[in-house]
Order: sequence, then C-alpha cells, then structure tokens
Amino acid sequence: METNKKVTVKATIKASIEKVWEFWTEPEHIKKWNSPSDDWHTPTAENDLRVGGEFCSRMEAKDGSFGFDFGGTYDEVKKYEVIAYTLGDGRKVNITFSGKENETEVIETFDPETANPVEFQQQGWQAILDNFKKYAEQTNR
Repeated sequence: METNKKVTVKATIKASIEKVWEFWTEPEHIKKWNSPSDDWHTPTAENDLRVGGEFCSRMEAKDGSFGFDFGGTYDEVKKYEVIAYTLGDGRKVNITFSGKENETEVIETFDPETANPVEFQQQGWQAILDNFKKYAEQTNR
C-alpha cells in the first residue's frame, strides 16, 4: 500500500461561508454531523480553534460496539479560508473553504493511516463530509 499519497475529499455546500465555518467549527454542531452513517454518532466534541489549540471528538457506534477519539493540534487557522492540523498519530490534514455567493466548497486533504485501505478511508471521510453537507443545507442557524 502506498502510504505517502495524500487523500482528498470534497463537497460543495449550498450555504454561506460564514454558516459553513460556524457549523464546521462549533462543538454543538460537530456533534450533530460528525458521523459517516446513521448508526454512528459523536457524543462529545471539544474545539480550541487557534494555532496550537487542540480539538477532540468521540465517535461511537450507536450500539456501543466500537468507538474512538479523533483529535489533534491546529497548525494553521485562517477564518473562512484554511484549517490545518496534525493528528495525534502525526498525520497531517488540510481543509480549505472557498465561498462564492451562497455556496461554499470544502476540500479536505489528509495523510492516510496504514491500518485500512486508502479507498476505505476516502469513502469514510467522504461520507462524513456528505453528512456535513446535508446537515448544513437542512439546518437553520
């Protein structure tokens, strides 16, 4: 398996960049969209959105069969533009936000881990991003 290849997922959300940024970064929103499917959820989320700040969310299967913490430290934060961070295992993630009128494109690029096939990881991250898109488009502030 090629481990130095970055993986990219993206979505265009029919919402303003201000709303997308708020929903992406605020813990009360993160808990509502951060899952790949309806049988998963995020019961806790913390976010200190600043360079050097840390974040952590707990993702669990709703039946209690499996769960894990997802966290890291912010390397770059430019409001409405970029969020970059390093995960606890050293992998890097870069997220760009590009707004135009009432649409916002979100592009996530990440270093894959070595335990699962890259395609599986891409599908999982894309499913979470698609869930974010659905939440942001259907939820009023």
